[in-house]
Amino acid sequence: MRLTSKGQVTIPQAVRERLGLTPGTEVEFEIVGDAVRVRRAPRQTRGRALVGRLRGAATARLTTDEILRHTRG
Repeated sequence: MRLTSKGQVTIPQAVRERLGLTPGTEVEFEIVGDAVRVRRAPRQTRGRALVGRLRGAATARLTTDEILRHTRG
């Protein structure tokens, strides 16, 4: 297997079929020692996707107690 100039490789068809990887399937990479493990990424629920988009979006530096005071009036 050879890496392209864009850093891409082709996953062999037998591997794709065995793992059920189809076009559009999300995968994740994990470094294990000097090897890389590729596996199907966990499917994101709507809630997890929303939290993922919002993570790190807050700009105010409030403690949990301050946030609760603001939300509870």
